[in-house]
Amino acid sequence: MNWIPAPGYWLSRFVFQRSLATIYLIAFLAARNQFRPLLGEYGILPIPRFTRAVPFRRAPSLFQLRYSDRLFDATTWVGMVLSVAAIAGLVERAPVWTSMLAWGVLWALYLSIVNVGQTWYSFGWESLLLETGFLAIFLGPAHVAPPTLVLWLLRWLLFRVEFGAGLIKLRGDPCWRDLTCLYYHHETQPMPNPLSWYFHHLPRGLHKVEVLANHFTQLVVPFALFAPQPVAGIAALVMIVTQSWLMLSGNFAWLNALTITIAIPALGDGLLRHVFPFPAPHSLSSPGWFGALAIALTLLIAVLSYRPVRNLVSRRQLMNASFDQLHLVNTYGAFGGITRVRREVVVEGTDDTVVTDSTQWREYEFKGKPGNVRRRPPQVAPYHLRLDWLMWFVGISPAYGQEWFGSFVVKLLENDPQTSKLLRRNPFPDAPPVFVRARLFVYRFTSREERRRTGAWWERELAGELLRPARLEGARAG
Repeated sequence: MNWIPAPGYWLSRFVFQRSLATIYLIAFLAARNQFRPLLGEYGILPIPRFTRAVPFRRAPSLFQLRYSDRLFDATTWVGMVLSVAAIAGLVERAPVWTSMLAWGVLWALYLSIVNVGQTWYSFGWESLLLETGFLAIFLGPAHVAPPTLVLWLLRWLLFRVEFGAGLIKLRGDPCWRDLTCLYYHHETQPMPNPLSWYFHHLPRGLHKVEVLANHFTQLVVPFALFAPQPVAGIAALVMIVTQSWLMLSGNFAWLNALTITIAIPALGDGLLRHVFPFPAPHSLSSPGWFGALAIALTLLIAVLSYRPVRNLVSRRQLMNASFDQLHLVNTYGAFGGITRVRREVVVEGTDDTVVTDSTQWREYEFKGKPGNVRRRPPQVAPYHLRLDWLMWFVGISPAYGQEWFGSFVVKLLENDPQTSKLLRRNPFPDAPPVFVRARLFVYRFTSREERRRTGAWWERELAGELLRPARLEGARAG
């Protein structure tokens, strides 16, 4: 095989690009549905206020030049249309430069959102999507042989994702070393899904096997990605199976789906043809200038990899960190620490003008996070509910909500219709509440016997007060 073109990976690129375009579509859709209450001109953390305080060089974004809610809405629509075009294969039929331009616009538009998204876009899978999307620009359309160098860069990215996650666990919570982390994780993870209750109640011996399998997949298998086929393909397949298992047990937005997507090119066409029996083109071109771009890209990634590699070998390893404003080469890893107790923030309101012991409080229901104990945890991923995720962090420590939680309460007291769209149920559909409060509850999964007897998925117990009853004037002043 020539060092630059890799015709034997045509099908791998075909599946990878369509999978990535699907994730882009979900990401732009989530941004469109949630930006007004979170980031809009009158949102909880308005983008215009952010861009006045943060210069372009620190957060490159289209919205640094001009912001309006209509422009943001148009940006998400362009992103969704381009994503659909890529899924449908329209981008692949274009000349090389047109294909690169389409993937480049997708990357630039999403970068513009992430760089002004503040805490709502502070998740590792945002940087992972941007890094993957940048490499996708240089893979070329269907009539061009995939550049081998870019395929190797995708393996390098997959290695850092998996190995970084494995190292941060090994260096972090001792429960990863004594194999007991999954005694707690399925119950205390940010957003359980419909199967999390069942995973939590698996035998503890099986939980230990799960942790061992995770360590093997993240600490040993990644090195096999750099071996010849079929070893590299088998390593990628092991990672895909592991990520699929994680998708079954929890809601982690598009993190697992994107990791699977990155692993697809490493499978090679030989394995993929068993699932996708598509014939490859008889001949694939490989323009010299396109190969030169692949070499330049490789040199750039090699230089930018210095800090992520230094982070990997450091005892003070950072988790989900970007070292450049374009998110080109990042470091990854999650759940270095596991919470043993689940604390949930329950937000309530009342229309009583005076709070007494007999005041009737009505609870706000969120779309994804636990609330009503009889409601089965929903399946949300690969969609991302940003408010629900941030509420989980507030349950761990109120400091995580210092920047935005007060503004969120004000929106509830105003009965802001855009904010209400982020919720599953607003208990005050006709008139705003007079007071809003927030309390902390300890949640735990019910046992099998409790589930049969009560029909409840959760048991909860009051643990304290996060926000005393606040009315509009006091909330604004606070």
